[in-house]
Amino acid sequence: MIIFHDPQCADYGSSTRPDRPEQPARVSTTVARLRAAHLDWQWRLPPLADEAVLRLVHSPQHLERLQFAHDFDEDTPYFEGIYQHARRSVGAAIAAMEATLDEKQKTFALMRPPGHHALPSQAMGFCYLNQVAITAFVARQRGIGRIAVWDFDAHHGNGTEDILHDREDYLFVSIHQDPAYPHTGKMSSGNCRNYCITPHAPREEHMAALRRSWNELLAFKPELILVSAGFDAYVNDPITEMSLEVADFAELGRWLAATSIPTVSVLEGGYSADLPELIDSFLTAWAL
Repeated sequence: MIIFHDPQCADYGSSTRPDRPEQPARVSTTVARLRAAHLDWQWRLPPLADEAVLRLVHSPQHLERLQFAHDFDEDTPYFEGIYQHARRSVGAAIAAMEATLDEKQKTFALMRPPGHHALPSQAMGFCYLNQVAITAFVARQRGIGRIAVWDFDAHHGNGTEDILHDREDYLFVSIHQDPAYPHTGKMSSGNCRNYCITPHAPREEHMAALRRSWNELLAFKPELILVSAGFDAYVNDPITEMSLEVADFAELGRWLAATSIPTVSVLEGGYSADLPELIDSFLTAWAL
């Protein structure tokens, strides 16, 4: 397992907005746990994503706006250097994809900010740049034909869906709580498949939907799978109303381990103090 991580991703947010659930500790505590538990895993410092790849998805106006000191919305404030932080997050996702394809490795981008809510011209929901969508387009430039995104974050990946909708040979599959922020993803359309889970639904029902969604993704026969790995469907997450347990995230990791399709995972949400355990459970099962 290769973990792509830059400690600088923890350099914003805690002092200026201590009320936000998306805090540096999400990543820093996870790094500490994984480094202690998995001495054989590799750690790599990701590069800063070039602006040219950002423009594959995002408008020039949006990239300029990210450098202007004004909040985007209540959930998505401006932080000093947020444009560079978001570029590092994109760089980690792209580097993970390249290592997966070139070195036949399992890879995880352990960075913040997350990205799956980011639209081509709008930052929202803690997200500034959509690293998974950008990585999908970079993979296409490398000659990868069929690319699938599996988003098991508790919130609908509205930005990724908007970017990939009706694009040939891309599939987007999202399993998310409904109703919940951002109040999208209520139905499937074209190459975007949505599985809605009602608040407080039994974990068995949620896992069954995840299994159906994974089977649908495999039936697409992708050449590359990009996973938007959000851990906020956990029963004790403070901002959702879902029911998954630690063992369920390990099960998702085992599904990834059972396929020979090149797969990259990128951290999205997850706001419980148990996040390090959830990520460890998922990655450990996948690495076997």
